[in-house]
Order: sequence, then structure tokens, then C-alpha cells
Amino acid sequence: MSTRIERDPLGEHAVPADAYYGIQTVRAAENFPISGLRAHPDLVSATVLIKKAAARANVALGRLDAAVGDAIVGAADEILGGALRDQFIVDVYQAGAGTSHNMNANEVLANRAAELLGGTRGDYTRVHPNDHVNMGQSTNDVFPTATRLALLLGQPPLLTAARRLAASLEQKAAAFEPVMKVGRTHLQDAVPMTLGQEFGGYAACISRGADDVEHAAGQLFELNLGATAVGTGLNAGADYTARAVAELAGFTGLPLVPAANRFRVTQSMGDVLAYSSAMRRLAVELTKIASDLRLLSMGPRAGLGEVALPAVQPGSSIMPGKVNPSIPEMVNQVCYQVIGCDTTVCIAAEAGQLELNVMMPVIAWNALHASTILRNAIDALRLRCVDGIEADAARCRELLERSTAVATALSPYIGYARTAEIAKESVKTGRPIRELVLERGLLPQAQLDRVLSAEVMTQPGIPGGGR
Repeated sequence: MSTRIERDPLGEHAVPADAYYGIQTVRAAENFPISGLRAHPDLVSATVLIKKAAARANVALGRLDAAVGDAIVGAADEILGGALRDQFIVDVYQAGAGTSHNMNANEVLANRAAELLGGTRGDYTRVHPNDHVNMGQSTNDVFPTATRLALLLGQPPLLTAARRLAASLEQKAAAFEPVMKVGRTHLQDAVPMTLGQEFGGYAACISRGADDVEHAAGQLFELNLGATAVGTGLNAGADYTARAVAELAGFTGLPLVPAANRFRVTQSMGDVLAYSSAMRRLAVELTKIASDLRLLSMGPRAGLGEVALPAVQPGSSIMPGKVNPSIPEMVNQVCYQVIGCDTTVCIAAEAGQLELNVMMPVIAWNALHASTILRNAIDALRLRCVDGIEADAARCRELLERSTAVATALSPYIGYARTAEIAKESVKTGRPIRELVLERGLLPQAQLDRVLSAEVMTQPGIPGGGR
């Protein structure tokens, strides 16, 4: 492989001749051959947006030559358009704080900007990764800002996915409202409800989870860009910060603002933790629903079988005709991973020391990975499962009529103890609740018909109108 020789404070090192990255990126690639995972695409985009904003701010303040600044902006626009993405080669598990990721971006932009000015890769005379691309910045303000911005870039598709799933569940709730069924608590028979009420609860759970994500995102709008190394703003200044953040807000359409306290946002990853925790809550709501769908569809002959899920693939390599709840199973696995990602974010956020949290690379990767897989799983659940769910109303009614939980409606009339006796006898003998009540003369038939109406039991109040 043809190489070029570059130099940094540690000495000389060979770099692939055709690479846009440089010596510090090569050192990082050699030092951290850990996972084969690379920076999340949104983190790359966010970092490049920061470099673009910084270049424009520095040119406006007269600190950076306009031609150099324009070349950096041009190189940034190419990357934002999809070019040179393969040049971001540093493993997600790297030295603390994300210096290697930051320098990877600085070097790629510097080399491409130099080319745009007629120079060659590896010659940093005109455009230098540190002096020009990183002007007014530190990894310690670039990486936290990039993490926040990347999460915000991924928030709209996540929220859209969640809101659409909630709407789909609401549609099923309306369609299933006439379907009477037995409720279940502790996995045991409970009082009657409608399948529509059950699905309406699912819709509300997803909506509330999405609300939490949206609320938590508001904490990410504060940026410590311009705080530089420890929060003091050395080599940047308030004028630079204001301009750079304003540029970012203009690029993204987001209400980004300089941090009210730069030291807080430099020291703490608590705001990112709050957002990760909101995603965890959404994942917990989602996995509970996925598990419920697996239970409700179990069978089709030897289980509950109250709903039928769309068949998306054969379910067994040995049992012909078997169809599994494949999409909900996938959703469960994704949600467990999201919960695991949040645990990592939590532990890493706690590991901040003094003026900086150096665990930012693992925080960023886990939070962004969670956001990506969660929204993809939500979309798949809606499109390949929920939209095609069908109710088996006859099966629901059959199980309801076999349940003794309807006896609960008798308690206001004959008392808890006597109702329990009747329920136990019904279970023991298999005789219907209605028959036992009439046999004992506890209620007249007309009143009993009103009291034991399953439809009436699904509404608030005392069935039959009173004691």
C-alpha cells in the first residue's frame, strides 16, 4: 500500500497515501482495534456541523482566513452530503473524551479543504487540523455538543415512529371495542373488559413514553460549545460561542442555546442520561406490549388465541405449518438491548471526574445505538404486526363465559364471602354462576341478568344500579 509520512508531537508515522484522515487517526486505529464498530452516522454529521459552524464563526470574527474557512465549509458540506464517510475509522471504544474522534474529523476536513484550495493530502501548511479546523475548540466542548446534537437529529424519527404506533393501537382499540373478553391480573382470570380497552391502554402507554422522550430532549438544547477545555472558554470567547451556536441553530432548525452554565455541561452528562432514561421508559412500555401480544396470540389451539398476529415467516425448521410471533420477539430483544444501553450510559455518566466526563464515547455510542434500534423496532412492530392484528371475538367470548371472575359483580348485593363461596363451587362443579345464584334464591332472575351483564361490567359503577 502506498503511504505518506506525517508528523505529530510523538514523531513520524506512515499514513495511507489516499486517506483523508491523518496521523492521529492512524494512531487511534492502531491503538483501539476493539469492536469493529465505527462512529454513529449522526455523530459524524453532528461533529461536521460543529466544524462548519466554527469555521463560519471564526471567519466572521476575523480570526480565520476567509478562503480557508470557505474551504472547510465546502469540505463539511461534502461530508454532510454523504461523501468521505468511510474516512471516519476510529473504533467507538477509544481514548477518553473522544479526542480520537474529534481529530479524525479535523484531519479529514483539513485534507479535503486543502485539496479544494489546490493542495495535497498530508500537507497541512494551508489548512491545519488543529490550528484551523479545530480553532476555538476543544474535544471537551466538541464531543458533548456533538452527542447532544446527534441525539436531537435522531429524535424526530423516533418520535414519529412512536406516535404512529400509538395511532395504530388507537385504531385497533376502536375496532376491537365491541369484543368482550376476560381481563387478567396475576395471569389469572379477572373481571370482564373489552379488547378495545386493552389496546387503548397500550396506545396510551406508548404516547406517554413518547411524551417523556420529547420532554427530555429539551435538556439537550443547551450546548457547551465555546467552553473549550474546562468550561472557561479559553481561546474561544463569548462572541465566538454566540456566533457558533447561532450557526448550528440555523443549520438544524433547532432552538439551540449556549449553556447557562458551561461548567455544568462540560462536567456532567446528566442531560444525556435523562434522554437515555426516557428512551428506556419507552422501551419498557414497548416490550410489555410485545410480550402481551405474544400471550394473547398464543396457541392457536392450546393457548389463549384471542388475537391473531400476521404471519411473517415460517416458525420452525422441524414443525411444518408452525408460525411464531416473530416481530414481538424481535421487539423484546431490541428493548432489552436499549435497557442495557441505558445502564451503560448511567454507569458512564456517574464516572465523570472533576471538570470532565471522559467516558463520553461509550455514552454517545450507546445512546445513539439505542435511539436507532428503538425507532426501527417500533416501525417494524407497527407495520408488520399491529396494523394486521385480528381479533377472535368468538374465542374471547368463550373464555369470558368460562370464567368465574364475573361473580365479582355480585359482591355489592350478596357480600364478598358469599360471592367467594359461589365462585369456588362453580370452579369445583363446573356449574355456571347464574345457575348457582338462582338455585339459592339470592337474587331474582331479572335483576341477576342486569348484574351479570358482561357489557355493563366494562363500565364504571355497580352493575344493576345499586345494592
